[in-house]
Amino acid sequence: MWLYLLCSLIILFLIAPTVIVLPMSLSGGPFLQFPPHDLSFRWYEAYANSIEWRSATTVSLKVALLTVALSMPLGVAAAYGIERAGGRLATAILIALTSPMIIPVIFVGIGAFFLYARLNLLYTITGLVLAHVTLALPFVIALTLSALKGFDERQERAARSLGASRIYAFFTITLPQIGFSLAAAALLAFLTSFDEVIIAFLISGGENETLTRRMFLSLRDRLDPTIAAISSILILVSIVIVLLTQVLQNRRQD
Repeated sequence: MWLYLLCSLIILFLIAPTVIVLPMSLSGGPFLQFPPHDLSFRWYEAYANSIEWRSATTVSLKVALLTVALSMPLGVAAAYGIERAGGRLATAILIALTSPMIIPVIFVGIGAFFLYARLNLLYTITGLVLAHVTLALPFVIALTLSALKGFDERQERAARSLGASRIYAFFTITLPQIGFSLAAAALLAFLTSFDEVIIAFLISGGENETLTRRMFLSLRDRLDPTIAAISSILILVSIVIVLLTQVLQNRRQD
């Protein structure tokens, strides 16, 4: 029982900041307050009616979707090649591709800033997508490799022995069986891009300012309560996505 109690206290400590944000977003006052003195949807309306906030949200969604569209085929192809090739070269390639998972993000951001300054990619959608693909690719590769290790390769070999090409066998035999892992990888890639703030703070701005960068600047400058409303929306969306993923997984197992 003491172990359950200790784990419960740790979980409570971790989620307490998130729980506090939700009631703060319903405060009708001009400042962030907890507990709120009165309840209102004032700051949700402010977010919906603000051109700046809506523009930043659009940029973040666009960048996140493009990140998924680019990182998924690259990551799946890399993971498939690494799994099938094996050997020291494949291991070296795997380490190189997944290194952004262990390198502090600030270093990646600084490197991207200096590189993009030479390539005229600062404050562009292209630059943001390329930088976020660098962060999302390791997750796609890791989940795809995990799925491929649990997949019976003999099924694909049987299809190829019957005349199917490697690409046709992958799309008709392998892909349907690792589809759930790829969906989870796409979800992680989307969230990695959408929630990223450090790199976006360095290389985004102007018309291509992301939502997280605008939230950070607003929090630093004037503690706009609209941030609490936006955070609450993001929290609820994340919860819904996780629950939907669990439902799909349970149906797949049944």
